[in-house]
Amino acid sequence: MHIAYWILAGLLAAFYLYAGTLKTTRSRDQLRPMMAWVDRTPLPALRALGAVEVLGAAGLILPPLTGIAPWLATAAALGFVLLQAGAIAVHLTGGDRRIALNAGLIVTAAVTVWLATRL
Repeated sequence: MHIAYWILAGLLAAFYLYAGTLKTTRSRDQLRPMMAWVDRTPLPALRALGAVEVLGAAGLILPPLTGIAPWLATAAALGFVLLQAGAIAVHLTGGDRRIALNAGLIVTAAVTVWLATRL
């Protein structure tokens, strides 16, 4: 179970660290080719979302690694489930039906929640 957690948590953390860093550092024009929804989102909200993703990535890795408040890993993974549920809603309300990545991330985060409760 520990190995499965670390594999999934590592993949999720890498993805969200990358995505969050892009959202906090790049301009709307640079993000538009990757994320069609950025024009419908205020820039401060986009930056905040990126910061939440970076902090969530740290929350998946640091608490179990250090042994300090390991329940935060479960909270971070659950937060990513909720984040992706919101992302699917944003995509669908904007007429964008490309939600396969979001669906994959929500399943991966849900399995990570389950594995984090077993640590």
